Amino acid sequence: MHGSGLTHIVWSLHEQFLTSNGYSVLSVDLPGHGSSEGPAIKSIEGISEWIKKSMEKLKINEISFIGHSQGCLVGLEFASRFPKLIKSLVLVGGSYELPVNPALIDYADGGDMKSVELMMKWGYEGVKKFIGGNPVQKIINSPRQVQEGLAVDLRACNDYKNGLKAASNINCPTLCILGDKDKMVPLEKGKKMAESIKNSQLEVLKECGHMIVFEKAFEMREIVKNFVQKNHK
Repeated sequence: MHGSGLTHIVWSLHEQFLTSNGYSVLSVDLPGHGSSEGPAIKSIEGISEWIKKSMEKLKINEISFIGHSQGCLVGLEFASRFPKLIKSLVLVGGSYELPVNPALIDYADGGDMKSVELMMKWGYEGVKKFIGGNPVQKIINSPRQVQEGLAVDLRACNDYKNGLKAASNINCPTLCILGDKDKMVPLEKGKKMAESIKNSQLEVLKECGHMIVFEKAFEMREIVKNFVQKNHK
């Protein structure tokens, strides 16, 4: 599950790797994002329900859920609500609450591309150079995508208040992956999420910001593979 305003593209390096290791991988675009028709879903609870309905439609009985940023809130809510549908949970760059800077919401509401610039500025450790351009900028590249996707997502994150309660309800094996230089989800906040989930495993990646799925893709996917293998015997 991708983060705010993003799409399934963020998982491309992870999909290839996990598929080659024998797993069936489904990375989705939320409604109103990427190739999925809109409108965007306005709440974390609503997205959780959408996953359940999607599983029913596709006749999938059980999943291992991997979520980044906003996707962590969705993972917490989904695992808490539907424990029989989830085998394991991987939470990347997240916490049980994700308050959003009001200025960022205002820019996104107005379709202002400055919201994407701010996300990139806060999302990466230091000044990162990307071959072929910044991946976030490539995914969110129009005022319409900002207004109809990113803005709705940011409000959903800001309004979600059930995270701590949901985390304490989770019983499935859970892996939390955090970046030690994350400006969006400070390390101590991410650790509080891990501490609130029974028997969770914590991995902290060094010299890494919020966009772990890009910044430390190769390291992260090995950690995920090992966790999934251990819990799916």
